[in-house]
Formats: sequence, C-alpha cells, structure tokens
Amino acid sequence: MSRRFKEYGLVGIGLIAGILVSLHFSAVAEKDVPLPLPVEELRAFSDVFGRIKSDYVEPVSDKKLITEAINGMLSGLDPHSAYLDAEGFKELQVGTQGEFGGLGIEVGMEDGLVKVISPIEDTPAFIAGIKSGDLIIKLDDTLVKGLTLNDAVKRMRGKPGSDIVLTIIRKTETKPLQIKVTRAVIKVQSVKSKLVDPGYGFVRITQFQEHTGENLATALQNLRKQNNGPLQGLVLDLRNDPGGLLTGAVGVSAAFLPKDALVVYTEGRTEDAKMRLMANPDFYLRGSGKDDYLKDLSGEFQNVPMVVLVNGGSASASEIVAGALQDHKRAVIMGTQSFGKGSVQTILPLGNNTAIKLTTARYYTPSGRSIQAKGIVPDILVEDPATAAMDNTFRLREADLDKHLSNDRQPEEKSEAAKPASKSSPKNKENDSGKPEIAEFGAKNDYQLNRALDLLKGASILRGK
Repeated sequence: MSRRFKEYGLVGIGLIAGILVSLHFSAVAEKDVPLPLPVEELRAFSDVFGRIKSDYVEPVSDKKLITEAINGMLSGLDPHSAYLDAEGFKELQVGTQGEFGGLGIEVGMEDGLVKVISPIEDTPAFIAGIKSGDLIIKLDDTLVKGLTLNDAVKRMRGKPGSDIVLTIIRKTETKPLQIKVTRAVIKVQSVKSKLVDPGYGFVRITQFQEHTGENLATALQNLRKQNNGPLQGLVLDLRNDPGGLLTGAVGVSAAFLPKDALVVYTEGRTEDAKMRLMANPDFYLRGSGKDDYLKDLSGEFQNVPMVVLVNGGSASASEIVAGALQDHKRAVIMGTQSFGKGSVQTILPLGNNTAIKLTTARYYTPSGRSIQAKGIVPDILVEDPATAAMDNTFRLREADLDKHLSNDRQPEEKSEAAKPASKSSPKNKENDSGKPEIAEFGAKNDYQLNRALDLLKGASILRGK
C-alpha cells in the first residue's frame, strides 16, 4: 500500500486479527525501578483532566478518561504497543491457542476508513470475498467515518452465526459493494501439509500459535508415512503468515536445524529483553511441562533439501524462521521481500485482568541482521504474475506504518533481492474475465510453489549425477 496508515492498531485476536506479533508473555506486572516523576507534565495532565471533567459538553467518567489516556500513551509509541482491556486481554490469550470469534480479517485505519490488509485463509471474510485493499465505509447502517479503529472493531464483533453487511470501496469497482459476512468462531488451522509430488512435501504455516510446533512435527511424520520413506525435498510455505508466538517460531526452526543452533536473539533496555534463543526444548517449550514434541522426529528433516516461500505478508515469527534458515544456509528463501517486523512485544499483565502489550526489544537473525523495516530478502526473487501488480500497489509493510521503529543496523532504503532467472514469467491460467486467475496457496497452479519444486527437483538431479 503506497499511502501510510494514518492510524494503525493491532486490534487483538478476537474477531479481527491484526498483524500478529512475536509475543513474549511476562507474569511480572511491575518492577521496583524508581523513576523520577515529570512534575510539570503531570500538572498539565491534571489540568486537562480537570477541564474535561468540569467543562466538557457531556459528563465523562474517570475510568473512560484514564483508559483513553493510557491508550494514547501506548499508541503514540509505535504501531504495535497497545493497552488491552479485560476483553482484549482475554481474546489475545484465546487467540494464541488458535480459536477466536469474528470475521477473520487483518485491518488498519486509513483516512478515517477501515482498510483491509488481508483476509485470513478459511475464515468468513475470506470465503465471502473480502480482498486486500478494500476500504470499509459502512458496518450495517453505521458509517465508519468518525469511528476509531477499536470502535469499528467492536461493531464488527458479535455472536457467531449472526450476519453483518460490510459496504466497501474497491479500486477495481465503479460503485460500492455490499458484502454480507456471517460471524463465526474462527478455528485457524496453523499447519497444513500434503505430498505434492512423489518424494516432495509441502507444509504451510498460516500462523504461529501455541501448538504450531507440535502440529508441524505431526505433519512431517505424516508426510514421511505417505511417501513410504524419506523425502527428497520439502517446501515450507510462510506466505501471508502474519506471525504469532515467538516460542512457535523457535520450535519450527528447531525442527530443521541442529540442536543448540542459534535461532534468534533479542536486545532491549532490560535484562529480560536480552535473549538468545536456541534450537533446544528449553527455549521452545519454555517451562510448559510438555514433552519435547520434536524428540521423535527423524533427523532427516535437518538435512532434507528445503525451499522456504515468503512474501510481503510474511511477518514477525515468519521472518524469524526464514532468517534463521537463511543464515544457517539450511534452506533457499524464495518469493518476494517480507513485511519487515523485527520487534518483540511483551504482554505485561496489570490489575483487573488488563494488560499492556509493550514493544520491549528488537530481534536479530543469527548473523546479526535486523529485519525491522527491512524484511527478509529472498535468495531467489520469484513474483507470482497473478498478484505482482496488486502486491506492488496495495501491500503494506512495516516501513509504511506511522511511528514504526527504525532499523538500528541498516539504513531504511528499499532492498533489492536477487533478480528473477528470466525477464518474463509464464502467466497463470486466465479466467473468463481475461484476468489472471489467482491460485490458492498449494494448488497445482501455484506459480511460486511450482518454481520451488523446479529448484528442488533440479538440485536432486544434480546430486544424482
């Protein structure tokens, strides 16, 4: 997306899933660190508070004023820090387990309207035909203009099975569209897999959740059984994966890396924010008490030839995995430049079942690269002809977000990936409208997947010779 969002928020995982972040949960609500109080600034805050209480056109509760002040204080820092009220905190906890209620769209705010970043696969919004770049102007009979992002999100929430009519503006349409979406309890299947060709497996991760590592281990074992033996090649698909739990990213990386290999490290101002996470159960189980779900996984998966697919929708935990496998030369990264979210948010519980989600660190790949506002640059650039124009026009990246953190290791200039092997790429099959047909990820006409398979099969032939 070429224009920056005027207002962008991670809206939690209930109902609408915003771009998921690498979350680190902390049970510590307060730290005994003496801080000097800014007396003059607090006096100004007190004066404003008093004026609103006495002179505003309508009475306003103390709770509302304090809550809005906290919201403003956090949202003014960066696009990913936020205050979570009791409802938002509960939804975040439920969402990381892969189940939440709502429509299933990643949204932001632009020019006072809700803008769709992308629908999440297999959700009501995706099925109803909501597309990346759509501008939502009405929610049932309520105009979006004038609402905050949180207000709009709350109006989109509702009982599973109930309907909401979204009125949207789409650049390819001459007049607004009305699309009815049925709310649902969304159960996101974080890992999908299949044997695409004899000897060649395909694993897609849609989000990094609490059980993603376990689900990946099961998927890999099933692929081996389906193939009746070791795989000759594996494609790991992280396209449009907005991220999720940091432990999930470490677990997925550990499935393909030698034990104790460095996956990612973080640096922040506090000691808690300085971590080195290894391919070791101590780091991806994090005291959960669970058995090591990778212990029975055959060591062959640490050696099987791999291609990792990424695009502009691959963010956060996805970039951790891609960066680790790229730095250790464990896989070839193919696709287009990723989102560029290289920061860690810590969930700090407060009283009354509320919490703050605070950016506490930047993360770095094993070789010391910061992905923040840069992204992962593929080893081989392969654009999907059916979506290249749309991605270049509508795709939002971290560097486009207002108040995004700077990259402390590299200047923020557009990176160039390796050039495609040929100047022109074969077009995908066209539909009746004459426009390229956009393939489902993992389908037979998935252009990027087919190029990944070409690479793996070509490497297999060379190894045979």
